Amino acid sequence: MSDSVKRGYASPLRTAQAQATRRRIVGAAADLFVASGFAGTSVDAIAEAAGVSRKTVFATVGGKTELLGLALDWAVAGDDAPVPLAARPEVVALLELPHPGAVLDGWAAVLTDIDARVDGLFAALECAAASDEAARALFEQVSAQRREGARAIVGAVAGLGGLRADLSRSEAIDVAALFTEPVLHRRLVGARGWSRRRFERWLASTLRRQLLSRPDSR
Repeated sequence: MSDSVKRGYASPLRTAQAQATRRRIVGAAADLFVASGFAGTSVDAIAEAAGVSRKTVFATVGGKTELLGLALDWAVAGDDAPVPLAARPEVVALLELPHPGAVLDGWAAVLTDIDARVDGLFAALECAAASDEAARALFEQVSAQRREGARAIVGAVAGLGGLRADLSRSEAIDVAALFTEPVLHRRLVGARGWSRRRFERWLASTLRRQLLSRPDSR
């Protein structure tokens, strides 16, 4: 068998092994960031938890900021597929709904699922951003991404003629972006013991009242 054929057979195996190692490293980092915080987690601890060397951590993903950023990306999306949230079927589908109330209800469901996955990681990032420059830059990047998501939702609602007349487009985006803050989920579900379903209903109702000219429309 020629070398080229051997390489062809070996390549998928190597790719799968590399992906498995990457997932293990990012998973270990996510668990440690949630349990010990950003400052309290070392690359050595991540390497030990993942069963790899420190060098492998850096070569596969990077330093702590890159690890936290990737862990957040995967938590937001729900997996490690290279598909941005805006291109995910559930988001594409809700942006095509014919009624503004249904758009916000669908968005509340998506946000609730995301919050449940990112809650602890985002808390670690918020804390780190207060004293770490790289973490602060990541925090600003994540915040900008959330605002872009809010912009798309407001655009869909406005396109359907549902936006409140007393809100400018910019103000509506400000309000919508506010309700993407995972801290709301952390306070109500994590601290106060609300069920996810109750939180989702509250979020949908609040978004409707804040953004729609007719909050009870279907």
